[in-house]
Amino acid sequence: MKKDTILVKGEFAPLKKVVLTQSEFIFPKREERNDEHTFLTEESLNLYFGIDTAGKNYKDVFPERQAEWEKERENLKKVLEKYGVEILRPRLLTEYEKETGKEYGCCNFFARDPFFTIGSSIIEGSLRFFHRRNEILPIRDILAKEAYDSDAFYVSVPRPDISQGFDAEPGPFLEGGDILILNKTVFVGNSGLASNHNGCLWLKSYLSHWGYDVIQVPLKKDVLHLDCALSLVRDGLMIVCEEAFLEGIPELLKNWDKISVPYKDIAHLAVNGLPVNESVYILDPQFQYIAEQLKAKGITVELIDFKISRSLGGSFRCSTQPLVRA
Repeated sequence: MKKDTILVKGEFAPLKKVVLTQSEFIFPKREERNDEHTFLTEESLNLYFGIDTAGKNYKDVFPERQAEWEKERENLKKVLEKYGVEILRPRLLTEYEKETGKEYGCCNFFARDPFFTIGSSIIEGSLRFFHRRNEILPIRDILAKEAYDSDAFYVSVPRPDISQGFDAEPGPFLEGGDILILNKTVFVGNSGLASNHNGCLWLKSYLSHWGYDVIQVPLKKDVLHLDCALSLVRDGLMIVCEEAFLEGIPELLKNWDKISVPYKDIAHLAVNGLPVNESVYILDPQFQYIAEQLKAKGITVELIDFKISRSLGGSFRCSTQPLVRA
């Protein structure tokens, strides 16, 4: 494979090049605890909304947690490099971004959602939460270089329609955490918190040029993304919380061997592990019951403490977005 090739075949194809996120968050001045945050644990809600965080930098409010947070991502980087994965990191937020981002919030902490790679297409997403809509900007230089140095298609989902307000439903909304790839099939989650039907329709239209089958997967309303409920470990094996699906597991996956996760562990990101390839899986040590079942099936499990990242609503998959999995 040429060095400049962009290609993602599926969730467990060998990971060769990945964008690994930074650890920056500016709390919004306007935001209050509300129904948007039902995907977070009660512990996280009490921590982040129980004190005055409005317009403040996470690292100033929680300096010790910030240091732990950065260490988590560095530990993930080391494990990925151990398996020969090339790591690309977004730039840090500028002072201008941090200052202007205070009103609605400003994020540079999860690379999975702002863009995604399907086949040879790099696609900038369209995020529902207003404080995340500029999260693509620190990553964009990477995407431009990778696209221009290769034969990749580089496109963007249309901007959300805000004619009826910032929270208007038309969107389209399409986030990387809702997208799972299995060869020529793409599953798109829809809980009402992130991607929506119009986003799925856009993706279906775009990918039809390459013969992909796009399947929308309805989820319960407090499940943020599909990758919080389903992880494809290798061909025929998945980690799944069946209770999260409104219409059951997608038909294509119903005969797969499954490691079951209780619904209460979704908010803790138990399912949001990261396959390095078909035989190696990265997981938080809190979920030993999953690790033991993976090991029993011949999977090597790399354990990394990711409690700070998880407290902010994302784990290993959320912190990464592949450019090459082939």
